[in-house]
Amino acid sequence: MLSDKMQAALNHQLNAELYSGYLYLSMHAYFKSINLDGFANWMYYQAQEELTHGMKFYDFINQRGGKVALALIEAPPTKWASPLAVFEATLEHEQKVTGLINDLMEVAVGERDHATQIFLQWFVSEQVEEEESVGGVLEQLRLMGEAKGGLFMIDRELAKRSPGGGSEQ
Repeated sequence: MLSDKMQAALNHQLNAELYSGYLYLSMHAYFKSINLDGFANWMYYQAQEELTHGMKFYDFINQRGGKVALALIEAPPTKWASPLAVFEATLEHEQKVTGLINDLMEVAVGERDHATQIFLQWFVSEQVEEEESVGGVLEQLRLMGEAKGGLFMIDRELAKRSPGGGSEQ
């Protein structure tokens, strides 16, 4: 059984994961609008992954006899200055999510909720992969500088991401 404090924290994370899905769908729409379909593809699968993470929290709360409490999901930004700006925002967002997962783990430790600690361990590892994946694309964009050909090469590479491909490029 979940404590009230643990249940509230898990519901907060559920909402954060759903927001992440919205954010990445918004980034997908931005890339589609500037005809970078590979970047759009990457963000589409990133959005799906985040929504799947949200459902993991949803299911876990229910499995533990808790009550899911869905909250209002804030509207994400819709415009960015460049693909580089999008990936800078993406890394910043993933670092924020890492902090949220770490905070959630601290609540689980404080509540002596071992089952939730085990559940959260997957997310701790996942965030390492998320930051690495986003950071890799970001570094490529920074290295590319103003070379437009580089942008299209990265776009072609990002088009290869498929369902189940995780955070990999």
